[in-house]
Amino acid sequence: MFPTEQLINAFATYFVTIDPPGQAAIILGLTAGMSSLQRRQLALRGTLLGIGILIAFVFIGTGLLSVLGISVAAFRVAGGLLLFYIASEMVFEKRAERRGETAEKAVSDHHARGLAVFPLAVPLIAGPGAISAAILLSSQFTTPLEQGLHVGVIVLVGVILYMFLRLADSIQKYVSDSVSNVLTRLLGILLAALSVQFIADGVRTLASSG
Repeated sequence: MFPTEQLINAFATYFVTIDPPGQAAIILGLTAGMSSLQRRQLALRGTLLGIGILIAFVFIGTGLLSVLGISVAAFRVAGGLLLFYIASEMVFEKRAERRGETAEKAVSDHHARGLAVFPLAVPLIAGPGAISAAILLSSQFTTPLEQGLHVGVIVLVGVILYMFLRLADSIQKYVSDSVSNVLTRLLGILLAALSVQFIADGVRTLASSG
């Protein structure tokens, strides 16, 4: 059976945790004074590296947990709590402020080329929330076909992210702060619901195994 529902949930989770619209706003601050070519290169390098890290965790994340002696159910609960914390930050407008502070610190410490690695790829794209999501969702896609579809979802979100980063200037002109704030809160509520589902599934598995 084609895992349509799981794929939709995966797309929503990655889109919300990576937050392409929010990244577009941050890259404007990161690239102040850069040429269009430098901005495009930064966007491409950062996106490729960040998405590559997430794909790597799809395949090695579960094995890493096994080596550390952590069950998938326990990680599902912990990851769900982390995602819920991120969702609460989005709803109460804390996440954008924290990301902005991270970006400002990076600008003072790194030259333009290094910005693609830090903070764009890590932690703004492949941050704790997105990495947790990659490991959690990998346990839901078990067959080679499902794993390929899972990776395809991550790549799709990466393409959308790159488009947002490339069009950051134009997007800022047409999307007001009030509209951006409303969208962020709505996405935060969606992520909160998904994180609660992760926690509930993990608790149910732990209870049944105990």
